[in-house]
Amino acid sequence: MFPDSTGRRVPRVTFRTRREGQWKDVTSEQLFDGRTVVVFALPGAYTPTCSSSHVPRYNELAPTLRAHGVDEIVCVSVNDAFVMSEWQKDQNAFNVTFLPDGNGEFTEAMGLLVDKRTLGFGKRSWRYSMLVKDGVIARMFIEPEKEGDPFEVSDADTMLAFVAPGASAPEPVTIFSKPGCPHCARARSLLERHGLVYEQVSLGEGITTSTLRAVSSKGTAPQVFIGGRLIGGADELERYFAAKTERKAA
Repeated sequence: MFPDSTGRRVPRVTFRTRREGQWKDVTSEQLFDGRTVVVFALPGAYTPTCSSSHVPRYNELAPTLRAHGVDEIVCVSVNDAFVMSEWQKDQNAFNVTFLPDGNGEFTEAMGLLVDKRTLGFGKRSWRYSMLVKDGVIARMFIEPEKEGDPFEVSDADTMLAFVAPGASAPEPVTIFSKPGCPHCARARSLLERHGLVYEQVSLGEGITTSTLRAVSSKGTAPQVFIGGRLIGGADELERYFAAKTERKAA
């Protein structure tokens, strides 16, 4: 059975990271002491569940977690710094800090290093998440010991429900855009200014204007959807945010 380390201090290790093309050592003390940090650990960069579900949802909910007192959201994997850096770019997950545990020192000290040699992975982390306050683990969510790669309790929504019971997750946002479009850039800027994480679907990457018309009845980009509702282009999005501000002020 994997150990639940709730109430214990996090292991004291040094993470070898890459920042802006340079090596940068990050210690456990720097990361955790005097801070509230959410950590989620997973078996490997670029793997299916990690890339399609685990990382994207934490990236999406990061602003909400921060609004409820979390200083940083950290993804840990037994991969090297170069792989983790490239994976973060591939995922466009810049709301999350990607932390390489290349030698598995942190994961082993947590008691969650597992043998994945049958898959050609060597030793990797079991999937889990935890809330750390001032270097002490306040709560852990460890996936059940089953065959395969269970993903039931270490997800971002479970963590948000623990950190802020009753808090509402943000509505999903999708923007259809095309390269070089100034109105698309303005729409993205508006979304970012209002703290919304969005999925971008670019025309020309297997997506045509016919697809855009099919989902929005519009043939021009951008087209923004929030919570499944079509908001429209950049002008409509600007009016949408203005109306929300007026409602809050009323």
